[in-house]
Amino acid sequence: MDGEHYFSAQPAGELSLREIDVTLAGAPYRLTTASGIFSPERIDTGTQVLLANVPTPPPGGNLLDLGCGWGPIALSLALESPHATVWAVDVNERALDLVRRNSHIMGLKNINACRPEDVPDGLGFMTIRSNPPIRVGKDVLHSMMRTWLPRLEEGADAWLVVQKNLGSDSLQRWLEAEFPSLAVSRTATSKAFRVLRVRNR
Repeated sequence: MDGEHYFSAQPAGELSLREIDVTLAGAPYRLTTASGIFSPERIDTGTQVLLANVPTPPPGGNLLDLGCGWGPIALSLALESPHATVWAVDVNERALDLVRRNSHIMGLKNINACRPEDVPDGLGFMTIRSNPPIRVGKDVLHSMMRTWLPRLEEGADAWLVVQKNLGSDSLQRWLEAEFPSLAVSRTATSKAFRVLRVRNR
């Protein structure tokens, strides 16, 4: 796809829906994915590593899945925190439609799937979880971090998963330099991925 799913609001390829079997929050589901999005065949390895190495999310408040794709992180957050409001944010309209489809399949009513500009200004988050689109390049990636990390509530954490050979260590160093008021640490390494924790202390 040459990264089309990272940049395109409307993927050019013809919509081709498919069903996949996944396990989220310890339970099996048959969900819908499609062509023109990130990892339509399965939960990608990075997201698997993230989901396996983060704590139970806060029980309430606003929770953010940044770059949600078809929704495995957002859907997990919504299952584990049914009284929270989960914001599933992506630039890809096809991905957002799939999050809405899968929310309906799973009977979840606490997910808002929307584009970044549709998140209300000033809304703070009790957690941010993301498998960020590293291949968009540093400028776009850094802009995403500058936009969303300052919106962590006091005492809240962001959890990011990044492949080691795609710059996880350099991103950690940049985060430490860019956000001196936030505590940045590496909490897990698995399957060539690192999990970074960014805490608003």
